[in-house]
This record gives sequence, structure tokens and C-alpha cells, in this order.
Amino acid sequence: MTAPLFSVVIPTFSRPIQLRECLTALAAQRFESFEAIIVDDGAPAPPQPVAAEFAPRLNVSVVRTNHGGPAAARNHGVQRARGRFLAFTDDDCRPAPGWLEALAQCLRAHPDHLVGGRTLNALVDNPCAAASQLILDVVYRHYNGPQPGGARFFATNNMAMAAERLRAIGGFDPDFTTSEDRELCDRWARRGGALTYAPDALVYHAHRMRLRDFWRQHFGYGRGAWRYHQSRARHGAGQFHPDWKFYRRLLAAPFVCERGLRVPVSATLVAISQAANTAGFLYERRCSARAQTSGAG
Repeated sequence: MTAPLFSVVIPTFSRPIQLRECLTALAAQRFESFEAIIVDDGAPAPPQPVAAEFAPRLNVSVVRTNHGGPAAARNHGVQRARGRFLAFTDDDCRPAPGWLEALAQCLRAHPDHLVGGRTLNALVDNPCAAASQLILDVVYRHYNGPQPGGARFFATNNMAMAAERLRAIGGFDPDFTTSEDRELCDRWARRGGALTYAPDALVYHAHRMRLRDFWRQHFGYGRGAWRYHQSRARHGAGQFHPDWKFYRRLLAAPFVCERGLRVPVSATLVAISQAANTAGFLYERRCSARAQTSGAG
């Protein structure tokens, strides 16, 4: 069979409803030369029945792995992929019909770049999802310049690159169960790669959260941040220094971007996210210190 231009890799774990919506969106892509690879991250109920629903209209396959987190799952999908380019999204995301078309256009101009698209919140009535979108918007405005090659970070629910280049740098680091996208983007840049923002490549994120879920997510980001900075230090890329300009922008964002009652709600949730992030960072630092002490003993 002729290899597709894109292999779309989707890690999943026990979210059949969300996965069905993701595959529905992929089946509506205007771009046709792609395969979809679902990576089952060791879920109790396999996703094959959901994938089978789309077999007549979508080139879709399922890879099953032991539960190891999204980074390890994506690597398994990369091993199976036949496309020249890899595109990544998550099972709770709904790519817009022109998503792959926009990624392809950017990669034709910059085939060696890591390309990231724009992610939008699909659940505007969910305060925690809206706050997460606000935080992501600040991150993208702060770290991603508009010129080709001027970006520094993309989330793994909307990124693409040449398969050969990702394999050459070792894929995702499976030691990261969160913040694996941050580590990958940093390693890509350290290896001489460029990152380019493609805002026309739209993905809608439908992650409904309660406050407990929101805290847990940002606590996990904090743990990942500690591992990320430790990794940078080991590779001689510098010690951890807080980016105070970013934090000022983040804390001001609810008052600049929101209106009415959404202002205090968003401001409170942004503050909670940073408290959770700090708690996760300190927790991971303590765990790391204990592990080193135990190893030395």
C-alpha cells in the first residue's frame, strides 16, 4: 500500500465517548492522505469497538501497550507509523476539518520544523476548562513568536513534524508522564531544530473538569516542571530561574481578557493553578531528594 503523508497518533485510556468524537472529527478532514493510529495505554476496556465503527471511512488501527503514560504511548504509535509526517492529538480533542491541511501547508514550507497548531476550548460553559484555555493562550503569546522558527513550546494535542527527525532524537521521553511536550520542544531546539506556529491548524479541546480535576492536572504540571528543569541542568542547558515576566502576564490575564463575573472566577482559578503547580514542583523535588538519599545509603 502507498504510505500516507501523515500518521495521526492518538493515545487513549478508557475514554470511549471522547475517542469517538475525536475519530468523527478526523473522518471529516478535508485532507485525505493520512492514517489514524490509536494507542491503547493499557485500558481495562480496549478501544477496538470504537475504532471498528470508523473502519469503512477512516484508515484506522489500534496498538495496545502496557500502561505507561501518554509519552510512552505516543512512542509506540510512532513505531507503527508509516507516514512521512507525524501529527499528534489527544482523545478528548476534535480537530477542525482543515487541521491536517493547515499542518501540511506549513510543513511543505518548513519540512524540518516542529509545527504546532492552535488549540481552543470546546467547553466554554466549564470554568476550569475556560481557565485552562486562558493559561494556554498566555503561554503561547509569551513563548511563540509569529515568524517561522520563532516558537519555543507547543502542546502535544496539536503538533506535527517529520517522522524521521522525531525518531532521530529519540521520540518522547517516557520518564515524563506530564510535561513531555515541554521536554520534547526543548530537546528539539537543543538539537538544532526550529519550531513554527501554524495558528490555522485548529483543534478543539473538550476536557470537562471539576475543581479537583483542575488541581490534580496543574499539580501534575508542577511535578513535570521539576523533572524538566532537572533534565535541562543535566544537559548543561542552565539552572531553573523563574520567568517573572510570564507570571505577571498570567496573573493579569483574567483582568485583561475576561468580562463581568468571569473575571473573579478566572482570577481565582489561575491563582489555584499556580498554587497547585508550586505544590507539585516542591513535592517532586522532595521525592527526588529522598530517592537520592536512599540511593546514596
